[in-house]
Amino acid sequence: MDMKDMPAALRPREKLLAQGPAALADAELLALLLRTGIQGKGVLVMAGELLASFDGFGGLLQASADDFRRVKGLGPAKRAELAAVMEMARRALLQPMQRGPVFDSPGRVKDFVSLQLARREQEVFGVLFLDSQHRLIEWRELFQGTLSQTSVYPREIVKLALALNAGALILAHNHPSGLAEPSKADEYLTQSLKAALQMVDVRVLDHLVVGAGQVVSFAERGLI
Repeated sequence: MDMKDMPAALRPREKLLAQGPAALADAELLALLLRTGIQGKGVLVMAGELLASFDGFGGLLQASADDFRRVKGLGPAKRAELAAVMEMARRALLQPMQRGPVFDSPGRVKDFVSLQLARREQEVFGVLFLDSQHRLIEWRELFQGTLSQTSVYPREIVKLALALNAGALILAHNHPSGLAEPSKADEYLTQSLKAALQMVDVRVLDHLVVGAGQVVSFAERGLI
């Protein structure tokens, strides 16, 4: 059934206005954003299938533009709206890290790097550069590699840390395999970067490894 054919009280928009957003199912919330379905498929069905294919809102927010292009019925306008929501989610996670020490909200740090790096088809290495009070200065994606490895250059990270006047940083990279368990190479790289950055008085506070639905913290495991 198309939304225009539903009783007014059951339409997602009217339901939200009457009962609040928490009263809506996931598919109803997404249907409000999509607004219309495609021929032969109502927007609620389309929203449900989209959520199923991306494993819920978490996967949907982590999807790339190429992921959206492969979905039938997601034209430029709908893709732009989904990208806008994803960017708003990123910025909402960034704000507390810019206002106070990042470790005041460690869950948000994990959520942020997961939003940036999960579902990426290549290995990507990024850095959260922090000031002396451990507030976020900037997030940078610095290196991209193949499906299995990337080349990380300590000199480039040191140069950028100095340019940004960073006092500390958090390393992060993804495992395209979906397994977040750190490798021996990850441990060696972390220690190499830690030693290089100590020479310029910049601390490495953590290294986060992003997998499918999981983020492993080196600090929590006592590896930093």
